Amino acid sequence: MPRAARPPHMTNGVACDRNLAWDGCVNVRDLGGLGDMTPGAVIRMDEPTTLTEAGWAAAWEHGVRTIVDLRDPCERTSDRAHRPDGIATVPVPVEPVGTPFHDRWQRIDGLASPLHYTAMLDEHPHAVVAAVRAVATAAPGGVAIHCAAGKDRTGLVTLVLLAFAGATADEICADYLLSYGRLQPRFDAENPGEGVRDQLTAVTGLLADHGTTIEESIAATVAHLRMPDFLLEGGLPKSGLAALRRRLTG
Repeated sequence: MPRAARPPHMTNGVACDRNLAWDGCVNVRDLGGLGDMTPGAVIRMDEPTTLTEAGWAAAWEHGVRTIVDLRDPCERTSDRAHRPDGIATVPVPVEPVGTPFHDRWQRIDGLASPLHYTAMLDEHPHAVVAAVRAVATAAPGGVAIHCAAGKDRTGLVTLVLLAFAGATADEICADYLLSYGRLQPRFDAENPGEGVRDQLTAVTGLLADHGTTIEESIAATVAHLRMPDFLLEGGLPKSGLAALRRRLTG
């Protein structure tokens, strides 16, 4: 029987919006309340290099003490404002640049949709599990994970974390879809005067050409995951499973 929809997560009995307004970033949200995920445990976001001092202060106030950076080293740029000394940064590149997988999927979907997720889990599971391990072994405090836009590499790692935490495919998909509206102004600003196509429309059309939808792709990826075998076979030790569960669900 499908799991009943959950109410919004609560703080002191008050429903809380998972969306976080951190100055300088546009796609930040707390995963708390999805599945059994504890509020404040994991935050997904676009690259924090554009955060202002006020944005970093908001991240600190929210409890973030570790940033897991999923970008390739060549993508990294200097921070706009000082990153607090008490926030550790752990680089864990996820995209297998220079591999046949990367070349193939760059041609198919630009690695910018959930169409490639299941293939990524099958062909490069260790890269994804390395990011999960970074979350599990982080120092006390909240963990923020990001790539560039915080949509697809972050979306895949988020999917694995949320599936482990018991979130449904519908919850995971609804969270993934939130990124499109938040990111569209950024895409428009980066391509002024070029009539940038609505990103959600573009991805929806791409997947339709492959006979599927965003919802179906994410549901298929969640169904394909075998937990905890995927994590164990990808290199997470049994002790890491316990640490991950404590991190995500308190």
